[in-house]
Amino acid sequence: MTFERSGRVNRLPAYLFAKLEATVEQMKTQAKDVISFGVGDPDLPPPKPYLKYLTEEAANPKSHNYSFSKGEPEFRQAVAEWYRIRFNVRLDPATEVTALIGSKEGLANIALAFVNPGDKVLVPDPAYPVYKNGAMLLSDGIPVVMPLLEKNGYKPPLDSLDLHAKMMYLNYPNNPTGAVADETFLKELVDRAHEEGVIICYDNAYSEIAFEGFKPPSILQIPRARDVAIEFHSCSKTLSVTGDRIGFAVGNSELVSGLLAVKSQIDSGPSTYVQKAAARALKEYDSREISSQLQANNRVYQERRDILVSGLNKLGLKCLKPKATFYVWARCGEDSLKFAEKLLSVNVVTTPGVGFGEHGEGYARFALTIPRERITEALERMENVL
Repeated sequence: MTFERSGRVNRLPAYLFAKLEATVEQMKTQAKDVISFGVGDPDLPPPKPYLKYLTEEAANPKSHNYSFSKGEPEFRQAVAEWYRIRFNVRLDPATEVTALIGSKEGLANIALAFVNPGDKVLVPDPAYPVYKNGAMLLSDGIPVVMPLLEKNGYKPPLDSLDLHAKMMYLNYPNNPTGAVADETFLKELVDRAHEEGVIICYDNAYSEIAFEGFKPPSILQIPRARDVAIEFHSCSKTLSVTGDRIGFAVGNSELVSGLLAVKSQIDSGPSTYVQKAAARALKEYDSREISSQLQANNRVYQERRDILVSGLNKLGLKCLKPKATFYVWARCGEDSLKFAEKLLSVNVVTTPGVGFGEHGEGYARFALTIPRERITEALERMENVL
């Protein structure tokens, strides 16, 4: 017996990172020594206090009951307090904060909440595939590409861009390019969104992975941003807990309410014990500075960044040192799939840029989530095929 999938599912391309994971798994079953720069999954440990809190909360039988769809009050209050300390942004935890099972599901569900069939939605390119595929195509929206080009610092040219659409997605610090946005750019973005009446879905998952004193802003720091914007955040990268699936969305109360209307029909919120542990970890922030262990993690990422960027440039793969994220975006000088296949021949895995959209062609993304010794070894292997 066969069953026909819906048209919207048939329109979806294969998920890039699922294919990468399958490739790595297959290579490992063949006993190959694989060095993977593919999926951006932190290898550095979560903060020790978080692990302690998680153990304590998981041991509490009451922490295994249903949560509220919008999250535990303790967690929402901790998020609001974190935004006050980190970004000097005041939020109402009752109406402007909701918990997410990782920011990925929130980025998809916000489209289900506000996009009607045929609505135009602006999506960056290259970009995290979820914006276009998981959100737009599954909501029957029409994705309108915003090219992120190297000559523009991987930011959309707002002065010449047609923002006539229902919604737009943006993400800084950026995956995959590592580009950052300052408050001047964000102010122009908010002003244009007011003019056009467009909803801004701002993905800020990498705000705490930054180098050399750079502190990525929240879009909610910008005057009038709360009128048009919802910001998505995740503990996955901040606390190195990608598998715990804990994130949050904050901002415009109508947008948060719409997102919650979808979520309440689909899920019952993240695990209570994970929320409580994350809440206690967020309370470790007592100033705009991140905790000492997270600072130490960032120093490790920065050291890896410097080794990789130097080595790639020596191999003729032009790239810059990113100010934030744990990604390096490099010109590969050829078809990105063919480039990735070359590296696979020496058991090195990278992500072809075209997997992030047509404007990612000619580039490759390297994740800094492997030890520096393995980065050096990978560069030596790459030299043999490039």
